[in-house]
Amino acid sequence: MAVKSKELASDLTADFILKVNNILLKKFGKPPRNFNSNPLDILVATILSQNTNDLNSHKAFVNLKNEFQNYDELIEADLRQIEKLIRIAGLGKQKARTIKKFLISLKKKNKKLDLDFLKNYSIDEALDFLVKHDGIGIKTAACVLLFGLNKNVCPVDTHVHRVINRLGIVKTKNRDKTFEELKKHLPNGIAHEFHTNLIKLGRIICLSQNPKCYECPLKKLCLYEHKNLEKPKMKNKAPTKNSDFMLLDSV
Repeated sequence: MAVKSKELASDLTADFILKVNNILLKKFGKPPRNFNSNPLDILVATILSQNTNDLNSHKAFVNLKNEFQNYDELIEADLRQIEKLIRIAGLGKQKARTIKKFLISLKKKNKKLDLDFLKNYSIDEALDFLVKHDGIGIKTAACVLLFGLNKNVCPVDTHVHRVINRLGIVKTKNRDKTFEELKKHLPNGIAHEFHTNLIKLGRIICLSQNPKCYECPLKKLCLYEHKNLEKPKMKNKAPTKNSDFMLLDSV
């Protein structure tokens, strides 16, 4: 669709996002949300979720919470102990180092272990503060903002990146660029439901291989050139409970 100005393009993109969001709400409903999350819990859980699934990262998070009464105890723990507790989430050495190093830096700067001060930061200021720490990228920082600080940002994981590129909302090569483009056009107040329902769509319908376009509620809007519209003769397996489990609304 040709547009004559960047401002008009922005309006059209926001309108398209709203249309997609409304269709996803009809398909999946409004996802439950935890408004009382501790942003530091969200940060730790998101670090644990890197390169693994939500169930394994949740088990690792629960292991930490059961072992340590608070983050002051965790910060004093031996790295090998932390690594052992989070092993189920994979990359134990790397994640243990990232978590402990961030906590040490946070306590040195803030004199206490919490991220509530970020509530007073703008979105860009909060992102900048978080990503300057080793092992914390844009996606992890954005998760803290959305799930821990109730900011209107949409974190971009592999599912979100794939789905909104196929839809034509953005045309980007990597998740960080997708996030930056989406941030420019995301309508107020929809980030959580949009993010969550995009993940659900990516997990059960808009698969990376053999997407089930024939049952996608967005197929008429979608610009994906290689739609799979032929419904298989054999029934597909029903979605598992794993498809609905969302780590960051469960911590």
